[in-house]
Amino acid sequence: MADSSNDRTSKRRKRSRRHNPDGTMTLIEHIYEFRRRLGFALIALVVGGILGFLWFANRVGPIPSLGDIVTGPYCSIPAEHRFPKEPPCRLLQTVPFEAFMIQLKVGLTAGAVLFAPVWLYQLWAFIAPGLYTRERKYALTFVGFASVLFAGGAVLAYAMVPFALEILVNFGGGSFDTWFTGDKYVSFVLSLLLIFGVSFEVPLLVIMLNRVGVVSYAQLSKWRRGLIFIAFVFAAFVTPADPFSMLALAGALTVLLELSLQITRIHDKRKARRRGEENWDQLSDDEAAPFHYTPSTIDEPRTGDGRSRTEDVT
Repeated sequence: MADSSNDRTSKRRKRSRRHNPDGTMTLIEHIYEFRRRLGFALIALVVGGILGFLWFANRVGPIPSLGDIVTGPYCSIPAEHRFPKEPPCRLLQTVPFEAFMIQLKVGLTAGAVLFAPVWLYQLWAFIAPGLYTRERKYALTFVGFASVLFAGGAVLAYAMVPFALEILVNFGGGSFDTWFTGDKYVSFVLSLLLIFGVSFEVPLLVIMLNRVGVVSYAQLSKWRRGLIFIAFVFAAFVTPADPFSMLALAGALTVLLELSLQITRIHDKRKARRRGEENWDQLSDDEAAPFHYTPSTIDEPRTGDGRSRTEDVT
């Protein structure tokens, strides 16, 4: 009995990367590791969803309830454009359990956002051992900036929702009163947050493509006017039929694109200077490039400039 227990413990240890610091694992061990990380991520999402569900109808100290946050843009519409006009401000439920499903949907979304560090860490812990030291550094930087940009886009979208709604409800020349169904309204708000958040990732994608050598600053600078035009066309298609949301998204994308272009310019200048110092342009076509292709381990000691000793130079 004791031997079988020891065997199971030994197998569990072999499946864990803590006992494989170089990240080498068999296929079945990768599957077990993926299952373990996925389980932790799902637990985080479930716990976040439960907390978000409870937060929907309850305040947390000075923080308003999640329901008040979601309905805030609608309730900011002038009362003469809402139905019913008298307080309190309410959305319309048209089918049984619609309010429950909305609370569940919004709670799960809020929980996924609040517990994002937990499930993102599980994803990171699964893929990190297979990356080089520099690749891990770039991946961490990418995830960090992507999270900040997505949050910035979502905040901007939330600020634009009241203006978009006020313009949209004015269509019809005063012949209509607006009473949104809960499901349609929440879907509208969440989709707008998602559109702005994902759109804010585009400049980061440009920087990453430049880092891996797909596009250069010289190419991007030639495409600047076209990229700005595409940003305005894209904003016109994905935002509601109001000028505030379109101009806010297009303007923000233009600023972020210009910032990303300047970052690529600095990167290309440094890259050109490094190539000149190491005489890479003087190599003949049949001469091997001076790269070191030996992969690094997770805990390999670093040199004074922050790179691992065996890391390839790019």
